[in-house]
Amino acid sequence: MFVGVDLIEVARVERALVRHGDRFLARVFTPAEVLYTRAHAPELAARFAAKEAVSKALGVGMLMLARDGVRWREVEVLGDWRGRPEVYLTGRAAERAAELGIVQWAVSLSHTRDHAIAFVVGTCSGCAPDSFPPGA
Repeated sequence: MFVGVDLIEVARVERALVRHGDRFLARVFTPAEVLYTRAHAPELAARFAAKEAVSKALGVGMLMLARDGVRWREVEVLGDWRGRPEVYLTGRAAERAAELGIVQWAVSLSHTRDHAIAFVVGTCSGCAPDSFPPGA
């Protein structure tokens, strides 16, 4: 089991939206995430936190902070047909998950006017804690 959590101030995302607008959205979020959230800061902040939490669960962080980290848009968080958030990985994020044997993600998002939080759990199929690859 691989766990990650992140908390962010919604105002941080609001400032980025005001300062950088579409450039910020295009750098951090997939088009589907922008559409799904209607570019509302609290919902974007929760997804921003989820991306950070996933990178922590993967044990590498975000690319801007770690040489072997993942890119923002390689972690996508969308709602299923009921609105339950789901994690989708591409690129280096998907490769790292495969290295660790992660086959499924559970994610929980929440936000208030001031803060957003994300908690993620990555599970692997049939692996025991002592079978994790080195560096996991």
